[in-house]
Amino acid sequence: MSFQRQKLIDKEHPFLIMIAEKKENLIIRPPIVVVLGHIDHGKSSILETIKDLKITAKESGGITQHIGAYQIEHQGKSITFIDTPGHEAFSAMRSRGAKVADIAILVVAADEGVKTQTKEAVMHIKKSGLPLIVAINKIDKPTADPERVKRKLSQENILVESMGGKVPSAEISAKTGQGIEDLLELILLVAEMEQLKGDIKMPAEGVVIEAYLDSQRGPTATLLLNNGVLKPGDIIGTGSCFGKVKNLENFQEIALKEASSSMPVVVFGFENVPKVGEKFRVFSDIELAKNHLQKPEKKVSAVFSVEPSQRVLNLILKADVLGSLEAIEEVLKELPQEKVVLRILKSEVGEINESDIKLAKGSKAQVLAFRVKTNPIAQLLAEREKIKIMEFEVIYELVEGVRKIMEKIIKPEVVRIDFGKVKISAIFRTEKNRQILGGKVIEGEIKKGALVEIFREEEKVGQGRIINLQRGKKDSERAKKGEECGVLYEGEVKIEEGDALMIYTEERKKGEL
Repeated sequence: MSFQRQKLIDKEHPFLIMIAEKKENLIIRPPIVVVLGHIDHGKSSILETIKDLKITAKESGGITQHIGAYQIEHQGKSITFIDTPGHEAFSAMRSRGAKVADIAILVVAADEGVKTQTKEAVMHIKKSGLPLIVAINKIDKPTADPERVKRKLSQENILVESMGGKVPSAEISAKTGQGIEDLLELILLVAEMEQLKGDIKMPAEGVVIEAYLDSQRGPTATLLLNNGVLKPGDIIGTGSCFGKVKNLENFQEIALKEASSSMPVVVFGFENVPKVGEKFRVFSDIELAKNHLQKPEKKVSAVFSVEPSQRVLNLILKADVLGSLEAIEEVLKELPQEKVVLRILKSEVGEINESDIKLAKGSKAQVLAFRVKTNPIAQLLAEREKIKIMEFEVIYELVEGVRKIMEKIIKPEVVRIDFGKVKISAIFRTEKNRQILGGKVIEGEIKKGALVEIFREEEKVGQGRIINLQRGKKDSERAKKGEECGVLYEGEVKIEEGDALMIYTEERKKGEL
């Protein structure tokens, strides 16, 4: 094409040039992955296993603090993992309207299947609209049943590819490392289909995924970049604070000259600690960054209405900075409170003091310390009054700690399990509250130690327990349908010939939120 003709195109079609330049600015960026699922199904283990497999011992030795994200290389391509495995922390970020991740991995244990938190995680993933990969973990266990997990997931409208659906899945073991490479390949495949891109010419912008006050270096934040290139000296701001970037570090505490799309980077230079989940961006000057600040919201005291069937968990929360308090309160709201209501009696910045322990004693509250210490007087008082202080460094661990306390105080559910039915044909001996009976099992089976309901002409007349059981004049643990048996029964009601005994047990099921 001649120079004159090119000039003519430039003059007549400036919009086309702008589009061309825009495309040139876009680069393929690494996927950002969040891992969600039930607390005991191996989210943390998977993240640790990937870290151990892909980051050498020498390199990983440099990771001395929790910064909220790390990046690995697989097949020459980068993948960023948000290292906060809990839908509470993820939800807190997303609640501010920030796009935190590109791909969600739903972890389900092969030996336990879909649990309450699994369903909650599915709900959060659906709300976010993220592409989903199912990781069926713990397949090394003898009781692992991946097919049962897939069937249960289908009931939550998660249909994996092997069952004719569109959701990719991998069967893995965080313990042995089996299937981890397959999982990483799936992530890269989904990322390629999503065509993730970042604009390198835009002013740098992204999301705050971790923030705290470093005693030596001041306000510290881990940022995930979506677009642009961040460099030392840039003016940076969020809705709650601003500053000038003094230093940049990667997740291994190595100083960086710049950071680009999908890269987790630790930033020093904020005037205050930003809030987790806030969007950040680079401004041309301090005044613009100041103008971007939002007025702090006024806190309204919550009015609690508690139903008779609900329990209450009182909390005293102390943290290092206001940003931490705000983030913790936000994620605690996400916990289901139909059975246990959370009541935050005190929420302050600073160390645990004597008044906190006195309040905890008077209100039977749980004391939570987030990145703060307990002063010596308060420590002695807590030990004397036997008040436990729970200390945390990571938000999702605090939330899971509160969840476990909530589950402990839920009244266990008594579940009845029916076994069988016995027709009584003979009464051999009757004492004060015991009888020796003969009968035949007509449904299911009968078990030694089981509970009994007595029916006479289809009307319930009483209940009791089977103390002993015999078959063929020998003690036995059980008798099945069609078998004759002798029964030592204990109960207030006297059993008669022709009565039917319904055999069952009761199990106390651990409370779930």
